[in-house]
Amino acid sequence: MADYIYLLENRLSQAQRDSLLAVREVARAKGLTVFLVGGAVRDMTSGSPVRDLDVVVQGNALKLKKDLEKAHAVITGENEAGQALFVRFPGGVRMEIGSTLTVTYPKPGKPVVKAATILDDLRRRDFTANAMALSLNDGSYGLLMDPLNGVADIENRELRLVSNYGFIEDPVRMIRAARLMARLGWQMDEKTQARYETGKQEGYISAMGEFHRGYETEEIFHEEDPLRVLRKLEAEGWMKDLFPALSSAKANVTELEKLRDVQSQLQMQGIHPEAAVANFPYLTAKMAPKEVAALKKSFARQGFVHEIETLEDEAKAFATEFSGKGAASPSQAWKLLHSAKPESILWVAHTSKNAGIQNKFKGFFTEWAHAKQRLPYTLMQEMRIVPELPGYGELLDKLFFELMDGKLGTVEEMKAYLEPYSPPAPPPPVHLRRPRVAKKDAKPAKSRKKAAAVDANGDAEAVAAAETNEVQAGSPAPAKSGVAKAAVPMKTTAPVKVAAPLKLVAKKAAPVPKAVAPVKGKAVAKAPVKVAAKKVVAKTAAKKVATKAPAKKAVKAAKKAPVKAVAKKAPGKAAAKAPVKKHAPAKKHAPVKKVAAKAAPAKKAAAKHAPAKHHAPAKKAVKAAPKKRR
Repeated sequence: MADYIYLLENRLSQAQRDSLLAVREVARAKGLTVFLVGGAVRDMTSGSPVRDLDVVVQGNALKLKKDLEKAHAVITGENEAGQALFVRFPGGVRMEIGSTLTVTYPKPGKPVVKAATILDDLRRRDFTANAMALSLNDGSYGLLMDPLNGVADIENRELRLVSNYGFIEDPVRMIRAARLMARLGWQMDEKTQARYETGKQEGYISAMGEFHRGYETEEIFHEEDPLRVLRKLEAEGWMKDLFPALSSAKANVTELEKLRDVQSQLQMQGIHPEAAVANFPYLTAKMAPKEVAALKKSFARQGFVHEIETLEDEAKAFATEFSGKGAASPSQAWKLLHSAKPESILWVAHTSKNAGIQNKFKGFFTEWAHAKQRLPYTLMQEMRIVPELPGYGELLDKLFFELMDGKLGTVEEMKAYLEPYSPPAPPPPVHLRRPRVAKKDAKPAKSRKKAAAVDANGDAEAVAAAETNEVQAGSPAPAKSGVAKAAVPMKTTAPVKVAAPLKLVAKKAAPVPKAVAPVKGKAVAKAPVKVAAKKVVAKTAAKKVATKAPAKKAVKAAKKAPVKAVAKKAPGKAAAKAPVKKHAPAKKHAPVKKVAAKAAPAKKAAAKHAPAKHHAPAKKAVKAAPKKRR
């Protein structure tokens, strides 16, 4: 199904949308609901041009007369029996505003109307294609009401009667059917066609009232191609019932065709005149003056007659202004053409013999509009003039008029003209240096220095621990417990051989290299001891190693085969060397450096790969050693 909100916004001209908005505001102020009905909905659905608008309100439309006049509408006629107003809005928009009614026909052609809902109003209409409505109210805007499935008949391009007695009740519908078929190129469905032929034979048309006779006669002049409709009605025999003096033989066919060409050119440039007023003199060109006067008198909308009679005077006033100094330049003439009455423009463009006026129209139709193709959109983009800027549309219009008048020919001239409208360049972007956030995987890197420092201190402590074990007959626990326990001398009296604890370390430390990578950070985190205490222990241990020879036995014991296997698999020699320069200077502790380099692998393996949880078993081992001794 079609999106009728989209159709309302895109299939109607700007003047028609403005007219509907004005009616909506008037109806809202009066508390009435309003709907677009009839031919406008049919034409929007079928894709045909929307020529006029039919609107109904749920209430008495005749009471809106004064409010519509305040909204700049011109009342061209009214139908009191049908509670309808005929209105003309600025821009040449014709509109019929009626009330939602139900109609009964006690006699053919004699309607009796009553107020009703919108659905009842649709069911009393002539053809299903005209029995559709679009809501124009807030909350339901664009909602389609189609109780009789008119959309299907529009797809089939058929006219189908709403009521089987439609031609009997209101015989003017037969003339309307012939007119719509001539305009749209549709056909009647089989049953409707049969009733149509019966109505012609039975003479239903004799019951047609005077109002409808004048209304249908006037509609011929409002048609897009009035000559074709006139010939169709003549072929069906209806003109003798409408107005016998009006015929295609009395029309000026050549001028009518020229008028249509001019109208098409104006429409291409955005000017939409209503051609009915200009059509009248050419359709009645060969009629007698009395016949023309009688024809005007029969029209249902006498406002249309007033427009016919004032056409010449309005056209002369426009021609004088159009040829004066106020429209000397192309841009001035363009502005005047888009602000004047469209019907006057159409008549002057078609009838004027002034060479200057015709040259301006020629430029308007061909050359002036091409200036839009030279608008420098790329240059404007480079100068930061974008659609988001306020006043962008007005600037395009000014630039268009300058190009139309030939004042801007080169790029430099365009750039100079646009310079005042160019906003300043934005400041360069500020790149703030954010502090580097260490990744989760990189966090252990900070503790490497601490680990190296611990290893360096651990070397010295290892020597101290070995000396302590030698002097105080230490147990195998210090070799297993790592750096944290090496600084604490064990209180034991029974001497133990140094080689025994090294073998114990080698056996338990051998499987550790498989878990080197994951344990590295954790072992370092559990191992550190107070730095000041480590330095003191390291110094005292270094002095004792230099003075006492028995420490060499610990070094020799560290070189045994089980310890070498741990040393080869234990990484971190480079890490052990780097921090030694900071915490163990070469000048003061040169002897310690050599000893530590050889003894380090055993202690490193114990320090890095022995989990902190194993400290408790180390104590048990220390306590268990004397028992074995016994």
